[in-house]
Amino acid sequence: MTFANKITVARIGLIPVFVGFAIYYSQGVAAGRPEEWLRWAALGVFALAAASDGLDGYVARRYNQRTELGAVLDPIADKGLLLAAILTLSFSSWRYALPVWFGVLVVARDLMVMTGAVVLVLLQRKVAVRPTWSGKAATALQMTALIAVMLQPDALLAQVRYNGRALQWVWLDLPVFLAAFFTAASGIGYSTLAIAQLHLGGHGDPLQAATPGSGRTPGSARLRRRVPPAASGGRPEKAGGSPPEDKDLARDDTRNSTKDGPK
Repeated sequence: MTFANKITVARIGLIPVFVGFAIYYSQGVAAGRPEEWLRWAALGVFALAAASDGLDGYVARRYNQRTELGAVLDPIADKGLLLAAILTLSFSSWRYALPVWFGVLVVARDLMVMTGAVVLVLLQRKVAVRPTWSGKAATALQMTALIAVMLQPDALLAQVRYNGRALQWVWLDLPVFLAAFFTAASGIGYSTLAIAQLHLGGHGDPLQAATPGSGRTPGSARLRRRVPPAASGGRPEKAGGSPPEDKDLARDDTRNSTKDGPK
């Protein structure tokens, strides 16, 4: 196993460590005895795992350690870290917990993207959809929202005020709303690209019904062109000309008229 793959495996191993620190801190908050070191430990483990994402990619490129195993493990580690953090902080008792709908949105979007990728592989044997700018923005904003929730600065926990009146939102809701918007937008974008790939492959066209006795099967996109066979012993007709039978009759009439005419 290459060193880059070992970094990726270590990142996967840090996921349960982060979840453990976050849950124990949440239990302390619920009991009224929060231990702040647990929150900082959870934040440190998450930051270390996030930093290792760029490190293993750099090592793989710099020292030519790209492998098929790394191509599989790297997205698993990335999605595993993000989903574990989002779901843990959505069902926690921290001073500020992520809204439950945010976790549902992220999971639904990832399931939709995964389903589209599986369908493309099954039908076309390949996936030609590349990461979009909205997908990259969604990932960056999700990371920003998670770090802001774990830091929980008092300034971001203050209520938003408008015209001297306090609203029901706090400033920490802003990065969460932005992350939610780009998460939904990227899900729609990936779905549009996947549908376009399916249509280009002809998988969106209706199946052709089978004709009895024709030997054609449903789903055949191209129908064979039938060319009527030429009549046995006949000659092809030229454009603008008369059939061979008409020419023979005209020739016989000419001969008869010559014989019966005045001598």
